[in-house]
Amino acid sequence: MRVIGAVLACAGAAVVMSAPATAQGSYSPYAESPAAALARYVRALASDPKDFSALVGAGRAALELDDNQAAAGFFARADDANPRSPLPQAGMGAVSVAIGDARAALPYFTRAQQLGAPVAIFGSDRGLAYDLLGRQREAQADYRAALGGADGDEARRRLALSLAISGDRAGALEALSPLMAKGDPAAARARAFVLALTGDPNGAMVAIDAAMPGSWARVSPFLQKLPGLPAAQKAAAVNLGIFPDAGDTAYAYSAPVQSYAAPTARVATDRLAGVDDYLQPPAAPAPVQVAYNAPVTRPSAPAKSASGSTPGKIWLQLASGSNAAALPGQFQRIKSRNAELMDGIKGYVAKGPDRSRLVIGPFRGTSDAQIFAEDLGSVGVNAFRWTNSESDQIVPLGTE
Repeated sequence: MRVIGAVLACAGAAVVMSAPATAQGSYSPYAESPAAALARYVRALASDPKDFSALVGAGRAALELDDNQAAAGFFARADDANPRSPLPQAGMGAVSVAIGDARAALPYFTRAQQLGAPVAIFGSDRGLAYDLLGRQREAQADYRAALGGADGDEARRRLALSLAISGDRAGALEALSPLMAKGDPAAARARAFVLALTGDPNGAMVAIDAAMPGSWARVSPFLQKLPGLPAAQKAAAVNLGIFPDAGDTAYAYSAPVQSYAAPTARVATDRLAGVDDYLQPPAAPAPVQVAYNAPVTRPSAPAKSASGSTPGKIWLQLASGSNAAALPGQFQRIKSRNAELMDGIKGYVAKGPDRSRLVIGPFRGTSDAQIFAEDLGSVGVNAFRWTNSESDQIVPLGTE
């Protein structure tokens, strides 16, 4: 993999990332940048670590800052605080979409809908998941359902791109027209992609150069490649900035282009005394082929019995639900499909008042847990870090 450069960040990633600060899930009622919103929410969490609204808001702000790991952690904690709310499920779906894992995203959106969320809340994100799977008709239906919601402008831009992928140039330009009329810069960049996707690379280059003078020469090779890509790859290119490149993957951007998005979530909060543990720095990417007999990625000592557990241990949650009897089967399916990765890993059940969790661990620290979570993610297994409290009863799988 390689990073192509910042110019295509302006041309590509900004289509996704430059919505107004109050748009992406309405994580903030204030006209503030995502970094400022995140700092505000983290301060609130320092006083009340289970503040549900702050956890959801922090998750959305972290997504805006392209800190997907932090966002996943916030949404997982929000789900712990209020498991009957659809918002954490929708948020975790959005995280999966942001990292390009569309298949993993869909069950989260299904659960959010089961918990009562209207499509308007998550339609912009689920629509993108469908687009990434080449299911443009379903994507466009979701985008349209989200036009009147908090993500309306973003849904409109994504709808235009999806219509262009489907070959509907006139419909795509019509969808963008309300945003173009008010001078939305992200819509102007989306329009350039619409032209490229529908066979007008020269018009696309003119549009890109109008938005960012002098950039067309470096963007041109990618705009010319767009029409020949399969639909799913087109969606990944224009929405996530990911282009296929000689059998590998080339990333068309390395960070959002807004001036406020330069800091990571960690940088945005590292000056807030006493709250460093709310956001963990991203671990360095680990190769998929890892020697799993090395202690760094192995869980540490076994959990205590059902009589109690040592508080503050770090685990990875693989699944949860009200039916604890279903967890052994889920663990066996995960283990059988990923035998080498899961070799020697034991499952545990953490019992709570309203749900049971399938967890593995405990791990020696957050970095060890994060490395293993990333390796699980590479084979399509979603895992979220979870820290137990003194009241949690954790027992080996099969003894619950």
